[in-house]
Amino acid sequence: MEICYVTSTIPQMLAQLFTGHVALSLIHCALQMYVALSLGSAEALMLGVMAYDRYLAICRPLVYATAMGTWRQLQLASACWVSGFVVSAVYVSITFQHSFCGSGFINHFICELPMVLKLTCADTHITEAVIFVLGGLVLLGPLSLILTSYGLILFSVLQMRSAAGLRKAFSTCGSHLAIVTLFYGTLIFMYIRPRSGRSPNHEKQVAVFYVVVTPLLNPVIYSLRNKEIHKAMAKVLRKWGSEKKIEYLS
Repeated sequence: MEICYVTSTIPQMLAQLFTGHVALSLIHCALQMYVALSLGSAEALMLGVMAYDRYLAICRPLVYATAMGTWRQLQLASACWVSGFVVSAVYVSITFQHSFCGSGFINHFICELPMVLKLTCADTHITEAVIFVLGGLVLLGPLSLILTSYGLILFSVLQMRSAAGLRKAFSTCGSHLAIVTLFYGTLIFMYIRPRSGRSPNHEKQVAVFYVVVTPLLNPVIYSLRNKEIHKAMAKVLRKWGSEKKIEYLS
């Protein structure tokens, strides 16, 4: 998901930085918007499913193996991907059914949905209403599931008496909570703040965070629990420390 997302956005951003100007056809713009929205929607749904997975692992460990077997994992993951691509198809189709006028200039380095809608000549109230409803379902639905799951997890954790159980619960949920904070924190900062007084350049700076920084940090955060990663990092640090020691002695 991260590889596809950065591939659809960062090369164009780098081209803009080197040339200072990039012209995109409507088809290219629509494809880029479709891929980015599809992956973002799928990630939001996947975060909700992962919260439910954590809830089963901590609060219902005896039924976890049957409730979250391989076939169920495949079903849930496939549903997230398919739903993301279907919802994004609706976004793009209702956006590009309008005619565009004016300079056709977007003060941004990617084809973002709000920026493209500003270029339309027709009334976009119905389009914006549909986007608002679908966006609420895709974003607030998983967020509700995440908050409910972690509320039940917190209640279960507070009833634990052993420190080992607390550590295991934190280890299970820590990486997911960090990703959820990055994902929804950026969305709230970008879209829920009042638009008055917000400059396009400031919005581009925020966009760099969720286009570049978040995809860079996600694999790192997810790999923090991987024992092979821990061993590899320890090996690199020991090697680096021994090389420094030899350098100082020489």
